Amino acid sequence: MKELILTIVKALVDHPEDVHVNEVQKDRETVYQLSVHSDDMGKVIGKQGRIAKALRTVVSSAAVKDKKRVYIDIIQ
Repeated sequence: MKELILTIVKALVDHPEDVHVNEVQKDRETVYQLSVHSDDMGKVIGKQGRIAKALRTVVSSAAVKDKKRVYIDIIQ
């Protein structure tokens, strides 16, 4: 899952070397903390959060086969 997030986000940003994903495990859920360069924050979130919502949809759909709940937090 982490590789999926990295692949998608690195294709969107201007500074792919500054993309980092931390994985935090909880009982039945996984939280991925995504951090990007401050100049790329708008590109990851998108207008009215559309890109962030699409990213969350893709990742949660991929997690259905593992029967896990997955959340993405975009942090700076």
